[in-house]
Amino acid sequence: MMEIRTASDFKANLVPTNPGVYLFRDENDTILYCGKAKNLRNRVHSYFSNNDQLAVKTRQLVLHIRKIDWIVVRSEVEALLLENKMIKQHSPKYNIMLKDAKTFAYIALTKDEFPRILTSRKTGQKLESFGPYTDGMRRRELQKLVVNIFKIRTCTTLPNRACLNYHIGICTAPCIGNVTAEEYGTQVEAARHFLKGNSRETVDMLKKQMKEASDDKRYERALECRNQLSSIELLSRKQIVDNERDYDQDVIAFKKVGEKMMVVQMGIRKGVLLGKKDFKVDMQENFEQEFLKAFYSTNQIPREIILRNSCWADDAERRSLETYFETHRNGRVSLVIPEKGEKVELLNLAEENIAANMEYDSALLDLKEALNLPTLPLAIESFDISNTGDEHIVSGMVRFVNGKPDRSGYRKFRMRTVREQNDFASMREAVLRRYKRLLEEKAQMPDLILIDGGAEQLGAAMESLRSLGLSLPIIGLAKKFEEIYLPDEAFPRKFDKNSKMMLLIRKIRDETHRFSINYNKKRRQMKMREEFKK
Repeated sequence: MMEIRTASDFKANLVPTNPGVYLFRDENDTILYCGKAKNLRNRVHSYFSNNDQLAVKTRQLVLHIRKIDWIVVRSEVEALLLENKMIKQHSPKYNIMLKDAKTFAYIALTKDEFPRILTSRKTGQKLESFGPYTDGMRRRELQKLVVNIFKIRTCTTLPNRACLNYHIGICTAPCIGNVTAEEYGTQVEAARHFLKGNSRETVDMLKKQMKEASDDKRYERALECRNQLSSIELLSRKQIVDNERDYDQDVIAFKKVGEKMMVVQMGIRKGVLLGKKDFKVDMQENFEQEFLKAFYSTNQIPREIILRNSCWADDAERRSLETYFETHRNGRVSLVIPEKGEKVELLNLAEENIAANMEYDSALLDLKEALNLPTLPLAIESFDISNTGDEHIVSGMVRFVNGKPDRSGYRKFRMRTVREQNDFASMREAVLRRYKRLLEEKAQMPDLILIDGGAEQLGAAMESLRSLGLSLPIIGLAKKFEEIYLPDEAFPRKFDKNSKMMLLIRKIRDETHRFSINYNKKRRQMKMREEFKK
């Protein structure tokens, strides 16, 4: 054992180079931290040689170390097994002790005269709760579907004027007396039945409404019903990943946020996605490997653990970690870092869950609150038109996910029906083609659509959405005064231009403008080359 008062008292040459377990103790001989090492001297020395580069929590640990002890073993696998045993026995303060970052969430209806729908992690007498839902994405999709079908309000308090949800047809606006308490109660009762799992009644209702709308030649309403039926069907099948897989998997994604690490674990058993667990843990050295050991000390170990990046120094260390898990599982365990295919998609899904849970992204939260959007606008799609007179009329669409550009989702549109300069007709065509395609592919719709322009451009885009039977949150951003236009509102809304929300919206709009102009330039260059060849 080595006793130290300050970091300068540490003598590296006294620590053996064997594999083993090291113990950091305080002045009362209490174990503060227990760790394993392939080379004890190198590992322990790292705590005292580059103190400025250590995580905050690790620097605090070093300040309280008064004694260093170690136990030499024969292999790294033995070190892992001994480390696990000692952590369980002593529960050291600075080792990772996992606790779910969140309790599972419920979908809830308030008990007001005009109930609203919301997400809640608590139950109580003031709420009628449904759930809990272990899968956050599935819960959000279900809540969004309830709002779209039954037109339940989402606003925190009844406003003095109708909000965006009313203008896009997903709220009956009790705030302006557009519906009586009795009529609204009928909507809520139908939503209640659906949330209790009685989807057959809702499906039958939508089929009936679709037929009636079709018979009356109200084709937009018929399309809307059909899209909602497709959403219910898709949601009911969402849990299944692959019915043919006969082994278990875990997908684990990490994201560092300041001095915290956000983690999502998604369990897949025989091809069925069971749900996820969220963690928010203080950052420390070798976090990913420490997390895996802590998590699987109390959870079922699957045959395959899918990760984005390696948390081991070399193949030998990876194999040691696999052998350690195999010892506890009594079966084969593989640590996998995929490069393509379905496993990469599963990692992307886990990372989307992290992004959805991140509390620091206040711009999206502000946007949701300011526009009273039904869900957090994680996916935003934006359109702009670019032309040179009557030639090279094009549109660019950019997609932002979690407030960042998703360049794989960018799209270009060369106008097919517009032969002369007409921004409104061009906007109609671009929006129509984009969302008709998504409908045909049964792909996920965006949480918000941003149109570069004022009321007329916004109106043109709305025409296309209505013709497809879609009710999606959509706004226009007028460049001159940076004002936001909402559907069917005569006057724009003004917000602080320097707020996080407006900075994000302008960033998206400017990126759309850049992308559209570049496509227009490319079309002109292509034509010049063709003429030069002649």
